[in-house]
Amino acid sequence: MLKPKEIETLVQGRSLWSDARLRFMRNKAALVSLGLLLFVALACIIGPWLLPHAFDSADWDAMSAAPGWKNAHFWGTDDAGRDLLVRCLVGGRVSLTVGLLATLASVSLGIVWGATAGFIGGKVDALMMRIVDMMYAIPYLLIAILLVTILGREFYLVVLTITVFSWMDMARVVRGQTLSLRSMEYVEAARAMGVSTTRIIFRHIVPNLLGVVVIYTTVTVPGVILTESVLSFLGLGIQEPMTSWGVLIQDGAKAMEVTPWILLFPAGLLSVTLYCFNFIGDGLRDALDPKER
Repeated sequence: MLKPKEIETLVQGRSLWSDARLRFMRNKAALVSLGLLLFVALACIIGPWLLPHAFDSADWDAMSAAPGWKNAHFWGTDDAGRDLLVRCLVGGRVSLTVGLLATLASVSLGIVWGATAGFIGGKVDALMMRIVDMMYAIPYLLIAILLVTILGREFYLVVLTITVFSWMDMARVVRGQTLSLRSMEYVEAARAMGVSTTRIIFRHIVPNLLGVVVIYTTVTVPGVILTESVLSFLGLGIQEPMTSWGVLIQDGAKAMEVTPWILLFPAGLLSVTLYCFNFIGDGLRDALDPKER
């Protein structure tokens, strides 16, 4: 038997977002991943301030120390005596910041580019998408090397390099969805009723695009973080004295046979973060699918 609140909900109906929120809350894997991701993010933001060691200070009496409670080096130290826990948290802060900033920039650029090409159509659409095809043909490592060589190894250059080569997928997805949605029956009915173009876009097109955009955003973030890690691993990304998960993994790979914890801890944090984003993306895909009931 239904409770009074459930009856009231059925009578009043639910909005798209409230219905999606309820479906997302039923996905245990997505909820656990969201909680774990928030914990990692908060640890990276707050943790370095609470721990007794600085990320760039060396303890000469505890060089390459194994994980333990000795000298408060809980995750051990690297070959220079720097606390690995603090460096992992600071590196996570840098990697997550790069991932979020580059994703925000690439998603915004992709939405504008794809929506413009899809709505205008014709020769403008063909020209804009040919530019996208040309961008796909350029190896991003070549551009990264050129930018680093000319402008130096700066934080904003890492974000710029990743942004330049991560917006094309979003542009194609948004364009395809826009081409499909603008010919739907409810859009044609709205036009026949005299609804303005702006209202049609924000009332009918954008809400149907937003689910796809959110889903692809959660997929883009781990890809961007992984790209930053690869660039840093190759020496083209974040450089000392700053650090990131890619830099730590590069350092750990050099000494994995002698001090494996230098590799395992940052690689573990990176893997957990990527898995969390993937599970959250799966949960959002199921929750925002308009065909779900």
